[in-house]
Amino acid sequence: MRAPGDDVACEAGPAAGQAMVDDTEQSGFDLGADADAGYVVLARKYRPESFADLIGQEAMVRTLSNAFAADRIAQGYMLTGVRGVGKTTTARILARALNYHRDDLDEAEQRPTVDLSAGYGTHCADILKSRHPDVVEMDAASNTGVDNVREIIESARYRPLNARYKVFIIDEVHMLSKGAFNALLKTLEEPPGHVKFIFATTEVRKVPVTVLSRCQRFDLRRVDVPVLVPHFAGICEKEGATADEEALALIARAAEGSVRDGLSILDQAIAMGAGSVTAASVRAMLGLADRGRIFDLLAACLSGTPKAALEAFDALHSDGGDPLQLLTDLAEAVHAVSRAKTLGADGAGDGLSREERERAGELAGRLSIAILSRVWQLLVAGLDEANKAPDPRAAAEMILIRIAFTADLPTPDQIVRALGNGTAASATPATASTSPDTRGSGSGTRSPTSQAVGLAVVQAPAPKGPHGEALQDAAPSERVVAHLPQHVDEPQSGHVALNSFHDVVALAGARRDAMLKLHLEDNVRLVQFGPGRIEINVLDGAPSDLAGDLGRKLTEWTGERWIVTVTRQDGAEPIGAVRRRKIAKDIEDVKSHPAVSVLLADYPDAEISEVRPIGGAGEQPFPTPEDAPPIDPDGLEGESDD
Repeated sequence: MRAPGDDVACEAGPAAGQAMVDDTEQSGFDLGADADAGYVVLARKYRPESFADLIGQEAMVRTLSNAFAADRIAQGYMLTGVRGVGKTTTARILARALNYHRDDLDEAEQRPTVDLSAGYGTHCADILKSRHPDVVEMDAASNTGVDNVREIIESARYRPLNARYKVFIIDEVHMLSKGAFNALLKTLEEPPGHVKFIFATTEVRKVPVTVLSRCQRFDLRRVDVPVLVPHFAGICEKEGATADEEALALIARAAEGSVRDGLSILDQAIAMGAGSVTAASVRAMLGLADRGRIFDLLAACLSGTPKAALEAFDALHSDGGDPLQLLTDLAEAVHAVSRAKTLGADGAGDGLSREERERAGELAGRLSIAILSRVWQLLVAGLDEANKAPDPRAAAEMILIRIAFTADLPTPDQIVRALGNGTAASATPATASTSPDTRGSGSGTRSPTSQAVGLAVVQAPAPKGPHGEALQDAAPSERVVAHLPQHVDEPQSGHVALNSFHDVVALAGARRDAMLKLHLEDNVRLVQFGPGRIEINVLDGAPSDLAGDLGRKLTEWTGERWIVTVTRQDGAEPIGAVRRRKIAKDIEDVKSHPAVSVLLADYPDAEISEVRPIGGAGEQPFPTPEDAPPIDPDGLEGESDD
């Protein structure tokens, strides 16, 4: 129940009530804290008291405003979001709006409203101080059982004492037990007309869908950095403190969208600086590094010079940077550069200074999305490793070395292009070409013997003029070609040599053109093969454009012109048929061996599906029958019995 003094303060009339509102607004003091309670932290002192005070939740406020104006007020509301975005505060404001009442208004004008700009009504102070008898707040974390919900159900039967609605606010509702949820379902679906439910939770996935379906759900958003910075600046002005815009941006980023977390950090920063909040003091307090130096560290890593990267990291660590926080800042820098690459320098991210946007745009112009994505993956995996490592600094250094040594490896799209046509240019390094053998010394030259993983790097011949003359001034370039099967020559001149039709079939398989390889094996009879020219007899199962397709692909794959013609002359037997006949013959030869014959007789259901040589090339899988020792069936049976 309310104290007598509170009744006088709230119900003395509109003039007295308005005077109290004006004093409160000027001081910024939260009605939830008593005046004699001593110092009140900023997160409580500047807690919103109306929908107009909420920041970053415009969608929810607009929806509720329209619903209240149309008298479409639901019986239950579900407020969800991360910590510190104002779920419980919004629940109290919503309870205040439902029970808003002013003595200076006629009875016909008394109705729920989200427009609370006229000042506090009869019940506002008690609701905001969580002591109104008709607004019941329950913490589900400590009241999880069916008995606690049964009390709510019993209380819901009775009409409110003073207010318009009896409002039940259940915080952290996901902590209720399964039985408690089931007990609440019927009352929640069909409550008395004077009852409203407001739930708040950070784990909406743990709330049964049967409860969610009975409520109107509002997802409170994280508050963006551009919204938090002016909000913190206004609070600093009210507190008589000075704050740099960069310092407030650092605090807003560290808050991760939580207003309460940001106000707690701001409170600590004001105390640390004795009323002056600077970027340097905030970095020292939070263990953050200068963002400009973080971009320098990123550039050193992507230049492929681990020595420079470790030196930059050591300097940041000596100045108080936490290893894990430095890795996190480095990941944020990669994200900013990726956004600048995609959206332009102005889209690098919220809360970045002009200099930081310029640095992000500069790096974005020199890096590809593939490189940035790879570094991001290395950092995300490395953060997990560093959290588990006994020495986070050592783990962080190993991550930086790993990034530096993978900076100039070919990207996946370059490897795919190289495997697809064998003519892709070698991968360009992220920012400077350095070989693994010289990166530690900071040298910027690539070793001529450098190789990409799974690919062979060979020197391409100098280009020739229109009459075949060599262009002496043209610098040789590197080409990446895929490893081919052993029976396909891979010359050092940079092109693929085809010496037989078998080499053509093998090349189609190496280029992963399975359909072409299948048709060449089963639906083609070779009539004539020569340099740059193939004559074939196409069988009925082959596509009509097989010759043209083969000629075009061979020209593309080898760099030389190939002409494929179709004739009606009979050619050699298809390669696939020859191979299958040989396999069948090998199986029959093995079956005729005395040892295998005995085994097949003992196991009539057994089959021989494949024959593989067990020695070198040309060695028979089994001795020939005339060389094999005599088989004693009785002896075999005796061994089997043992």
